[in-house]
Amino acid sequence: MSNSSAYALVDLLLKRREKVAVAESCTGGRVLARLTAVPGSSAVLWGGVVSYSNESKVALLGVEADLIGRNGAVSPEVARAMARGMQRRSKADWAIAVSGIAGPSGGSIEKPVGTIWIGCCDSSGNDSTRFQRVEGDRESVRRQATDETLKALLEMVDNAQ
Repeated sequence: MSNSSAYALVDLLLKRREKVAVAESCTGGRVLARLTAVPGSSAVLWGGVVSYSNESKVALLGVEADLIGRNGAVSPEVARAMARGMQRRSKADWAIAVSGIAGPSGGSIEKPVGTIWIGCCDSSGNDSTRFQRVEGDRESVRRQATDETLKALLEMVDNAQ
């Protein structure tokens, strides 16, 4: 799989002298791995967390437990709260978060396997969420979620110019 989104993102952030922080759930650190594979990324990557459990979303990112209880961990509300929490903790210019259902179990009629929510925010309080539904086995879902997360962040940073 090409890492073009990660390279383009690192290049753009280097030019802008900005930093990014990442909060991941279903991707399990793959977004961070893809970014750190790019030479020069240490200048733009603050770091991040893999907040796989609901408890870690609360403890590490400050997501309200009630928000998870009302909407589920895989929701636009929680993806946004994860990104905001990561930005608050890091003080990075940009933060991205991803939460999804990788399978093979855990899906439902309302939220089937392959449901992914991505939240992005910047240090000015602007944010967005993006929904994706992808197909495939667990590995394929995680790979596609990683790709879509990097694309979403690249678009948000690029559109802010």
